[in-house]
Amino acid sequence: MTITYADFEKVDIRVGLITRAEPFPEARKPAIRLWVDFGPGIGEKRSSAQLTRHYTPEGLVGRQVLAVVNFPPRQIGPVMSEVLVLGVPDEDGQVVLIGPRQDVPLGGKLF
Repeated sequence: MTITYADFEKVDIRVGLITRAEPFPEARKPAIRLWVDFGPGIGEKRSSAQLTRHYTPEGLVGRQVLAVVNFPPRQIGPVMSEVLVLGVPDEDGQVVLIGPRQDVPLGGKLF
């Protein structure tokens, strides 16, 4: 399926900083709860992500990631997920996070 640039612009992908992460034992599949700060204007948002193969909660804090910030919130068990943190699959289909290679201002929009 081909999309237009206008379609792409509808997806608001921003840089955020993981400020807090903790295990999410209530999830159906192993996951981690995340609190991600997108800076002024967007603020801190919550998410849940299936990241347990390559990441620990302690290792995620302080990491910059990319996330879709304009999806409607989604209830995942007891957690209201407000953003979709982005990743790509490794050779086994496990999530590897996407983020900038150097620190950039929070809230920066992907273009």
